Amino acid sequence: MSDYKINTKCIQSGYTPKNGEPRVIPIVQSTTFKYETSEAMGRLFDLEDTGYFYTRLQNPTNDYVAAKIADLEGGVGAMLTSSGQAASFFSVFNIASAGDHIISSSEIYGGTFNLFNVTMRKLGIDFTFISPDASDEEINAAFKENTKAVFGETISNPSLTVLDIERFANAAHAHGVPLIVDNTFATPINCRPIEFGADIVIHSTTKYMDGHATSVGGVIVDSGNFDWTQNDKFPGLTTPDDSYHGIIYTEKFGKAAYITKACTQLMRDLGSIPSPHNAFLLNLGLETLFLRMPRHCENAMKVATYLENNDKIAWVNYPDLESNRFNALQKKYLPNGSCGVVSFGVKGGMEAAMKFMNSLKLAAVVTHVADCRTCVLHPASATHRQLTPEQLKEAGIGEDLIRFSVGIEDVEDIIADIEQALNA
Repeated sequence: MSDYKINTKCIQSGYTPKNGEPRVIPIVQSTTFKYETSEAMGRLFDLEDTGYFYTRLQNPTNDYVAAKIADLEGGVGAMLTSSGQAASFFSVFNIASAGDHIISSSEIYGGTFNLFNVTMRKLGIDFTFISPDASDEEINAAFKENTKAVFGETISNPSLTVLDIERFANAAHAHGVPLIVDNTFATPINCRPIEFGADIVIHSTTKYMDGHATSVGGVIVDSGNFDWTQNDKFPGLTTPDDSYHGIIYTEKFGKAAYITKACTQLMRDLGSIPSPHNAFLLNLGLETLFLRMPRHCENAMKVATYLENNDKIAWVNYPDLESNRFNALQKKYLPNGSCGVVSFGVKGGMEAAMKFMNSLKLAAVVTHVADCRTCVLHPASATHRQLTPEQLKEAGIGEDLIRFSVGIEDVEDIIADIEQALNA
């Protein structure tokens, strides 16, 4: 971890060129890497030496960018994945298998909810979904003997609930399991969950980190703080791995045991890697992340204030508003601003919401969120369409909810677009 401030880390971390090497992170667009002897390559396969032999496991371009994100979040290591969904899956599957149990906040991205509630249940992993507003007693009551982790989002998509990270971390640690936090909306510019007790941090890098809607991707960051040997809950890390000649990850790799297992075992077998070119594009986004996030938040606050004072709006949800029920948590965990996403409802319900969205001219109706362009979505009929009415309610998503992702355009133009759409 470097000693630079986070703004400098966005530019400098992860890659330091040697004399005569490219100043910019190079794109190593190769699947394979040459060695002089079979013995040298054999040592790589046995994890005795570090190096590259096949891009499905590791690639220099990907590793430079992963190292930068690890430094931004304050972790010991990171692994890029082909999507945020892959990061969500790997982060849990790295420590849980058939017969195990995970506790998750109910207010999470719809794709993640379906991943947990449908697909991973087919793998034999059980999930209990609890409200992020749950009392300490309710949180503790959700734990079972086979619970392996707690999962939540710093700022939930799209309900914009702010997770009380310290409280959930304390509950997880009291039961001997890690807290996994999806920090996509906040980014490390606005919140570093590891500093509040999170053990694993993930992102859909497709969003603010990329920032330009060019590359789908994800990342898992290992804090290196969790003691996997404190109990017998994590045999995959603390007992011999027969697929690597009996290596015990906690003994051989210490604080980096979790992320090393994810790279060498899960990525080896499942292969959800990003292309080196996509990693290169992600890095370009990271280099301006510290400039873009304050503008997103500044614009979103002005949009939220405008909406709060407009009599055609039924309600507004933005954590930075003094009137918001999560404002105290926002000030604690995200004092420099939460994100650029505002959710609200137009008077007249779902029909009015659809008409409003269809009347927008600057803001585009897309499935994407959190990039430099202003965009809008109706989650109940799109990203969360597969949820039942009861599940939508648990996720904090009403039929009238509009997710408005405020870009970095001139905020007067954004507000003017909202105003003309409301007048329509």
